[in-house]
Amino acid sequence: MPEPSIYDEIELEDLTFHASTSLYTYPCPCGDQFEISLTDLRAGEDIAVCPSCSLMIRVVFEAGDLPVEENGETLKEAVGVAA
Repeated sequence: MPEPSIYDEIELEDLTFHASTSLYTYPCPCGDQFEISLTDLRAGEDIAVCPSCSLMIRVVFEAGDLPVEENGETLKEAVGVAA
């Protein structure tokens, strides 16, 4: 399957985390917000999508950047890391 067309690559710290929904968001040029869930990030997903248009961004992060889970563990391997 071909690589999806990525609008931009954004560092995790530039996204806004909403603890009540466990979603990270980032402004989309269309006026809506790119969204990706904490669960998806922990599962190794790194593509945030805008629900209103076809744009996608790649979230650049390391597992240690994610909030600690309640049991005190984080994702064990780095995902989407820019070396």
